[in-house]
Amino acid sequence: MTTPLFLLRCVQLGLSLRDLDLVTIGMVNDMYAESRNDEFKGWVQIAQQSDFDLF
Repeated sequence: MTTPLFLLRCVQLGLSLRDLDLVTIGMVNDMYAESRNDEFKGWVQIAQQSDFDLF
């Protein structure tokens, strides 16, 4: 990952320069990946109690 791409990801996540003292590059990558997953509307199955009981 290049520096400009890293800074772009930080801006997309709304991280400030002060926030960057508290996170690592890996944490920023994970937060970006999870933010993209939050926008996915294809989750059609929701686990019920019976599913957990079978597990």
